Amino acid sequence: MADINHFEYGWITPALSYALSVLGSILGLVCAGRIRTATGTGQKLWWGTLAAWALGGTAIWTMHFMAMLGFAVTGTRIRYDVPITVASALIAVAAVGLGLAIVGTGRLSAARILGGGLFTGAGVAAMHYTGMAAMRLDGRLVYDDLRVGLSVLIAVIAASVALWLAVTVRKGVAIFASALVMGVAVNGMHFTGMSALSVHLHEERGEVTGAGVGTLLIPIVLLVIFGVVGLVYALLAAPTDEDRAALAYLDARQRPQPATAAATPDVSAPDPVGLRARSTLARPGAQFPSRRDHSSR
Repeated sequence: MADINHFEYGWITPALSYALSVLGSILGLVCAGRIRTATGTGQKLWWGTLAAWALGGTAIWTMHFMAMLGFAVTGTRIRYDVPITVASALIAVAAVGLGLAIVGTGRLSAARILGGGLFTGAGVAAMHYTGMAAMRLDGRLVYDDLRVGLSVLIAVIAASVALWLAVTVRKGVAIFASALVMGVAVNGMHFTGMSALSVHLHEERGEVTGAGVGTLLIPIVLLVIFGVVGLVYALLAAPTDEDRAALAYLDARQRPQPATAAATPDVSAPDPVGLRARSTLARPGAQFPSRRDHSSR
C-alpha cells in the first residue's frame, strides 16, 4: 500500500479550498434569496440556475478540485480523465439545482428540506467519487466502506442545512455566518471521503495517461474568475425592492388623472383658514348671505 499525502503543498490548498467554498456559499445564498422575491417563472429559473452554479460549481466542485491539488501518492504520478472530471462538475450543479427546485416550489416544510437534502447530498457524494474515479495513476484505489458511508451521511446533512439556509437566511451577517458553516461542512465531507481512500500500487509500472494538474488548473481558475465576476454582476444589475418601489411610484405619477379628480376638493385634507369654504362661495351659482341674515345676527 502506497503512502498518501493530502497536503502536498502544506495548508495552502485546504485554505484555498475553504475560501472558495465560503465564497460560493455566499453568492449561492444571495442568489437563492432572489428566488423568493422573483415575480415570474423566468426570473425564478434564472436565479435558481445562478444559485445552483454558485453552490454546486464554486462552493462544492471547485473546492473539491482545489483540495485535490494537494493530493499526492508516493511512487506514482497522478493524471485526470477530462470528460469524467467535467461530468463530476455537472453532477454537482445538477444536484444542487434539483434540491433548490424541491425546497423552492410549494410550501416550505421539513419533508421538502429532508427530501431535497437527500437528493442533493447523494449528488454531492456522487460528484466526489466521480471526481476520484477520474484520477489516473499506476495503482488501484480501495475505499473503506464505513468512511464512505460516513462521508455520504455528512453530505446529506450538509446539503439539508444548506438548502434550509438558502430559503430562510436573508440578512447579510446571517448569510456570511451561514457560508462559514457551509464551508466547514463541505470540506468536512471532502476530507472524510479522502480518508477512506488507500492506493495499492501495481507491481508492473506503466505509463499514466491523462491531463496533468497544471493543464486543468488554468482553465478551472479562469472559469472560477469569470463565473464569480458574472454572478456578482448579475446581483448588482438586478433591481432591488427599492428600485421596484421607485419605478411603481414613477409609473403612478405619469398616469393621466381623471378631470373630475382635479375639480373635486379633498375633504379629508386640513383647512385651517377656511379656504375650502371661500372657494365654494366663489363658484358660479353660489348663494351669498343677505343683509337680512347679517342683521339677524
